[in-house]
Parts: sequence; structure tokens; C-alpha cells
Amino acid sequence: MTSEVIIETPRLKLVMWQRDDAELVHTLHSTVETTRYLGDGKVWSLGQSQVRLANWFEEHSRDGTTKYKLIARDDSRFLGRAGFSLFGGDRPDLELGYSLRQEEWGKGYATEIGYALREWFFAKNLGSRFIGFTHPENVVSQRVLKKIGMRCRTPMIVDGRECPTFEFTADMRT
Repeated sequence: MTSEVIIETPRLKLVMWQRDDAELVHTLHSTVETTRYLGDGKVWSLGQSQVRLANWFEEHSRDGTTKYKLIARDDSRFLGRAGFSLFGGDRPDLELGYSLRQEEWGKGYATEIGYALREWFFAKNLGSRFIGFTHPENVVSQRVLKKIGMRCRTPMIVDGRECPTFEFTADMRT
């Protein structure tokens, strides 16, 4: 069964998840390395992965955005997830997020899909800005967010820690 293509780049496709993709989500977040900067930093169980997948379907049906499945354009191998989620706070924003399988790190996929999601966000008229934040130690994600043109803003406090925070606004588009 083929999934609806959300975004296509020279090397990547962002597609809708299938209902039976919980095992892929679990594989993505089944190591300490791939969960280090997510939530509480603990490995996800298959049950947690099933709940996350159900939440992503709910988010998509509610506001048309969510975390989507990221696959290789040439051979459709599973690479990870990427997209936007509603982020609360003083005013609701959409938050850019992505996660790649460990064996896919260092290949430029995060930057490539980050640029594509930035353009998709404004083409779909999803708002005038989106945000991204990282754990203080996650220097790779900080570099990716800066590389796609996001600018630093006041850090957010998450679980008692000051986390680097970035934003991209409509007036920053080139």
C-alpha cells in the first residue's frame, strides 16, 4: 500500500504513516542514542510507539500537520520521521521536529527535509512562524536549525533546563 506523498526532495519523500507502522516507530526510538534528546530520554516500548503513531494520526486529522514518515526516494527505505506538531506555551505555535535512524546520521537528511518543511509550511499557509528547540547538548540539531535559516530566540525552560530555541518567520524567507 502506498502512502500519500507530503513532500518530495531529490533524495527523500515525506509520506503519511500506515496504521501498521508502529514497529518502524519503535525501531526508530529503540536505542539510547536515538532517544537521548526526546522527552525523558528513555527508549520507547512498542506500546509507546503505538500510542505515538495514534497521536500523529489524530494530529493530522485535527489540523493537517503531524510527524510524517521519512523514506529514501530511490529505494523507499525507512529513514525516520519529520514534520510539525502543535506546541503550547504562551501562544500555540507549530514546532519543527525530526528524528533519523542512527545508521542514517551524518548524511544531510535532516537539513534537506528541514529546508523542504520550511517551504511547505509557508506554501500551506500554516502560520507566520514556527519554532524549534533542542536539548543544550544536542549541538547537531542546533547546527541543522541554524543551517535552514532559523534564528536563535530566548531559550525555553523544559524540565528545569534551559533549552536553545529557534524560530523561522515569514519575513525571514528569501
